Amino acid sequence: MLAGIVDPVLPGARAVRAIWFDKTPDANWLVPWHQDRTIAVRERREVPGYGPWSVKQGTCHVEPPFALLAAMLTMRLHIDDCPADNAPLEVAIGSHRKRIAADAAAAEAEERPRHVCLAAPGDLWLYCTPILHRSAWAAKPGRRRVLQMDFCAEALPIGLQWAE
Repeated sequence: MLAGIVDPVLPGARAVRAIWFDKTPDANWLVPWHQDRTIAVRERREVPGYGPWSVKQGTCHVEPPFALLAAMLTMRLHIDDCPADNAPLEVAIGSHRKRIAADAAAAEAEERPRHVCLAAPGDLWLYCTPILHRSAWAAKPGRRRVLQMDFCAEALPIGLQWAE
């Protein structure tokens, strides 16, 4: 069903990763400006242009060439209300067009128009995977559950497989 929402925007795309976020008043964290720069793969295989490697929660992740990230979409399905005081996602408009060094992310975001993504339960956001984004500490923390899914229509080079 969710892939059907993505298909008109990115034909042939399939879900390649899902992440569940659950911010609560007791688990209220800050996420600074950053680009999502890695993909989840089944196992580490040395492929030119892919690296560095990391392991997150037992799954291999690798930074692919930027062209692959630029060919991806991220979907966020909001389960709970996310008003301005509950740390909504904020994006830097137009920042998805190039790889931005991690140490330059905040400065780059400050140079761009930004959009605060307020959400009601059931709202769905689609955005280019490498867009600069952040989430502040919640001023009035409430529950904020979000299902985030990455989609891609591109195949990985021989030797690499999506972790799914």
